[in-house]
Amino acid sequence: MTDGIDGRKRETLRRFAAIGAAAPFVGTASAGTGNDDTEQADTNETREAIRGYVPTTPGAHFSKLRDDLHLGTGEAQHHLQKLEEDSEIESTKDADYRRYFPAGRFDGLDKRALGYLRRDTPRGMILALLRDPTATGAELAAELGVSRPTVSTAAADLEAAGLLDRTDGYTLTEPERLLTLVVRYADSFDADAVAFADDAASLVAYDP
Repeated sequence: MTDGIDGRKRETLRRFAAIGAAAPFVGTASAGTGNDDTEQADTNETREAIRGYVPTTPGAHFSKLRDDLHLGTGEAQHHLQKLEEDSEIESTKDADYRRYFPAGRFDGLDKRALGYLRRDTPRGMILALLRDPTATGAELAAELGVSRPTVSTAAADLEAAGLLDRTDGYTLTEPERLLTLVVRYADSFDADAVAFADDAASLVAYDP
């Protein structure tokens, strides 16, 4: 069983490491100071995997990154800290989450938007409002299969983040920005985002 887990971890790390090595806006593997070649290779592969993962899944919180890359908690913390110290990635605190981004790539509003796009109900509301800007709270609740209070709470959070105006119904304040982020990173969200992106890609003009 352990061999299977280790094999999946290695396969995942190698896949994201290939992305990390090719990405033009992140660094290359650190040489490190360890004497053991195997340990050094594992360290470099893990760092490269994180370098590949963060730009393709911006705004992912610590637990998601750790689990998606099959890392231990201490292992993930160690490599993330090193990459932050080297200014290759950066993180922001979002309520109970710490979210990670490639350094210097996104402004504050992009980061807040990505944080909410990584939450099920806010993402569902954003997608629904991008599809139908006239959707009401009751319609959003019915479409998402959640209660009206859940929609109201999410709407208040989106308004506080500068992404929604509740003056007259629900109006997205940055629709093109949100549209672009959904289309660009759809594969890192869910199937609904992917389906939306397939239909909306031709509408994107904003370039963060």
